[in-house]
Amino acid sequence: MSRVGKQPVPIPDGVKISLDEGVFVAEGPKGRVEEVLLAGLVVKEDDGVLTVSRSAETRELRAKHGLMRALLANAVNGVAEGFSKVLEIHGVGYRAQLRGQEIHLSLGYSHPVVFPVPQGIEAQVDEKAGKITVSGANRQQVGQVAADIRSLRKPEPYKGKGIRYTDEIVRRKVGKAGAGAK
Repeated sequence: MSRVGKQPVPIPDGVKISLDEGVFVAEGPKGRVEEVLLAGLVVKEDDGVLTVSRSAETRELRAKHGLMRALLANAVNGVAEGFSKVLEIHGVGYRAQLRGQEIHLSLGYSHPVVFPVPQGIEAQVDEKAGKITVSGANRQQVGQVAADIRSLRKPEPYKGKGIRYTDEIVRRKVGKAGAGAK
């Protein structure tokens, strides 16, 4: 039995769920998340608790059991509390501004970079601290948007300039002057 898959998912107050036609829908104060149920896995709700079980003991279903439970738990937690990622901007002259549903970034290129914020995602920019906070109910979408923003100017290893996650550690390299000294 899957260690992750057999754990029940508690449904917090204020979260409504529905199961129909192979689609799991969770609605709560932070939004709405839909998740397509994998064939062969059975999802049941009893007394405010979700459980995921397998209809057969095939290798494929055993592999997907824990995944399905984790996806449902992320959907329930996302609509109840939400998820967020914080990015930091490092570099002289590097900055970000939020204008409507677009983030305007100045990242050392010859032109400003405009990043459109997708539907269902909230972005907040702290211009003085150089931080961008990406938040939303769908964990996968929040992570993807944060990764897309980071990819606009990845941190480089010599001076550490670029966009990075707050908990990311950038390994620094020694430049030419340090490499030639023997």
